[in-house]
Amino acid sequence: MFWVPLLLLAWAAAGLSCGRLCLAASRAAAQEQAVAPGHELTLYEAAFLSGGPSRVADVTLVAMAGARRLLIAHTGWATVVDPVGRDDMERSVLGAIGPAGQSRIAPIRRGAAAADPVRALADRLVAAGLAVPDGVGAGVAAAVGQVRAATVAVLGLGAVAVLMPGQERGSAGQVPVAVWFALPLVLCTACLLIARVEVHPYTRWASPAGQRLLGALPVRGGELTAVAVRGVRAVGDPGLRAALSRRPHRETTQRGH
Repeated sequence: MFWVPLLLLAWAAAGLSCGRLCLAASRAAAQEQAVAPGHELTLYEAAFLSGGPSRVADVTLVAMAGARRLLIAHTGWATVVDPVGRDDMERSVLGAIGPAGQSRIAPIRRGAAAADPVRALADRLVAAGLAVPDGVGAGVAAAVGQVRAATVAVLGLGAVAVLMPGQERGSAGQVPVAVWFALPLVLCTACLLIARVEVHPYTRWASPAGQRLLGALPVRGGELTAVAVRGVRAVGDPGLRAALSRRPHRETTQRGH
């Protein structure tokens, strides 16, 4: 009967991990039920669901550059041409540039992404059930990983129990030791199968409902829509694309004109 503590450990691992997965899945299901029907994504909403706050900043920069309200040099510097923003996002970009009217792209992106309008946009999308609340997607993934780890642990504990010296095939009331460990193993396997079928995949930003709306966006929706969904690699102007793709550690201290 020395295998009984191992069996208790196997049941504890299986029960705790499967319970955590059920709780995470229930929270995700509640979020899915909160989606309001008939929602149509705006450009900024599509950008946030596709790439988060920094994508919203990128779309705003591309829109302002395309309207000649912002001059973005290939060196990675942005210069204000029109100091009046047309919406809250543009005003956030102008605020991130500062009173000097010129700044590098990286601090502009960081400042605009962290501004109140982007946070308000994120809150609205979460409330609409289109964006992933903090911890939901990661919680489901972590819970699934825990169940997988518990499955491996149950197999290992069962193997140790079966291979322990002095075990008899007819012990534990004529039930083989392996059968006792098969029960928590079945529980873990069943939870993983159910999660694979019932639990929707989550991206970092968009919930399953948000992903469906992103998939319904027109393929030929214009450059700004393409930038919102695919990022700065969809920018048509090579110079603008290079400026927005420039990494912070590569940016020079020489201002572009």
